[in-house]
Amino acid sequence: MTSAAASTRGAFGRRPTVLPGGSNRRSIFTFALVAIGILVVWEAPLRLPFANDLNLPHVWNILLAFGQPWQRGADRNVAQFLFDAALYTWREALIGFALGALLGLGLATAFVHSRLLERAFVPYVIASQTVPIIALAPMIVFAFGANVTSVVIITTYLTFFPVTIAMIRGLRSFDPRAMELMRSYAASRAAIFWKLRLPASLPYLFTALKISATASIVGAIIGEGPGGISDGLGRVIITFNQYYITGPEKLWASIVAAAILGITFYLCVRAVELLALRGRPRAAEG
Repeated sequence: MTSAAASTRGAFGRRPTVLPGGSNRRSIFTFALVAIGILVVWEAPLRLPFANDLNLPHVWNILLAFGQPWQRGADRNVAQFLFDAALYTWREALIGFALGALLGLGLATAFVHSRLLERAFVPYVIASQTVPIIALAPMIVFAFGANVTSVVIITTYLTFFPVTIAMIRGLRSFDPRAMELMRSYAASRAAIFWKLRLPASLPYLFTALKISATASIVGAIIGEGPGGISDGLGRVIITFNQYYITGPEKLWASIVAAAILGITFYLCVRAVELLALRGRPRAAEG
């Protein structure tokens, strides 16, 4: 019994997650430093053909645009308008994110349990990501209609791939000694999956989910254009782009809002990751 317990501890301690607080602080510091560097370069008096107030409006003009009416005579300013649009886009992205994660996990589970399925279908999964989504989006809208369903399908398409590829490796990342132990107890495939494969794969899963979180926002914004969704960020970007000559700051404000939405979604997944993996031992840095 003692050796079995030791083997089990060794199996789950073999690939611990690194969650040091110092690493998080360094990441925040690096992000802030890069952001400040971008602002300095943006506002630097560079005499380049594209560096003018139309192509690169001043940062303070973009910030002031958030307080302006989103259109002439409107009772809401740009910040309120973008917040509502971002919330609508996030709901679409969240549905596609959840469906894409479930689809990716299901495909990866099937592939790790069947070498035949893996050899037959993984090349097609990889090939599916070589087709530009901007070309597929109109076809999906034509097939399913100009509605939220098309946007969710586009978002799901962009999010399932990272989860599938990461989990194929993650579900095989367990310690072989733990597998031998579970087989010696005649554990079923379901028991091995829930008690060994899935716990060992969580670091891989959350890495993929963080990638998928930002991809889902991009997919939702792209899908809202041909999808005819008037309430999301995609349509807002198209609308403000039509008036770029007279008001470039509003388009840049919508781009900032889309970036903030993607970062926020990423941080939400990161927070869940820290919560889910908080009990795991930390690996030594180096």
